[in-house]
Amino acid sequence: MMLNIENVSKVFGDKRAVDGVNAELTNGVYGFLGANGSGKTTLMRILATVSNATSGTITFNGEDIRKMGDRYRDIIGYLPQHFGYYKHFSVEKFLYYISSLKGIEKTEAKRKVEDLLETVNLTDKRKVKMGKLSGGMKQRVGIVQALLNNPKILIVDEPTAGLDPKERIRFRNLLAEIAMERIVLLSTHIVSDIEYIAKEILIMKDGRLIEKDSPQKLMSRIQTKIWCVEASEAEIATYQEGFKVGNIARKVDGIELRIISEEKPADDAVNVPVNLEDLYLYYFDEGVGA
Repeated sequence: MMLNIENVSKVFGDKRAVDGVNAELTNGVYGFLGANGSGKTTLMRILATVSNATSGTITFNGEDIRKMGDRYRDIIGYLPQHFGYYKHFSVEKFLYYISSLKGIEKTEAKRKVEDLLETVNLTDKRKVKMGKLSGGMKQRVGIVQALLNNPKILIVDEPTAGLDPKERIRFRNLLAEIAMERIVLLSTHIVSDIEYIAKEILIMKDGRLIEKDSPQKLMSRIQTKIWCVEASEAEIATYQEGFKVGNIARKVDGIELRIISEEKPADDAVNVPVNLEDLYLYYFDEGVGA
């Protein structure tokens, strides 16, 4: 399978929310990483056909998705950042309702709902009303509704926003499990969401796709730019003014700063191994602690 994005742009008035994005995507998890407002959600909506691109084309196995119409929508699953639900519906009733909207026959819908609720560990919550679920449980119901039609392409937009660390790990592991035979597109600004499961990371900034490669290759490109420096309390502000400081660690014998810099920031600075948080801060000044 191949999903091909060719020079896709989306313009709102005088703002280019997505600006000439090109990418070829095959089976596996792709992490779209960027700060809020970078164009990730707009691109996800275009790929899910919720919104139309101003220009450019998207093809699935060589066929324009706009010409495919319902045939394309039949093979995608979509979990937006905030998905709608009826709070008085039980989990089971809500999923049967979504199944009917997707044209899934009743017997098949019953089997799929049962199987998927077991997959996301929500079988014991099937009779609970949607409005009474925790945020993490609602997200798990959201992934079930996206998987009901056994999609070839799964699109999830900021799926872990607001979840606690345990739920975030559970969700990440679930995506990794179901990605073997699918194209999974995951947009996020939280680096830990994609650190271990992404086949490739696509970094978006100001609507443009500025980098696309495996996590290892992306991190290797900035290996010589990550430094560790010992500093006094009085020196912290000076370093913060002159450099991107990714971490401040107070230890028994002093303070250790993790700095992203093209040049060696101090005579005693030591080059250290890079991580994805360093990569994020290298491209974005904001939100590194998210």
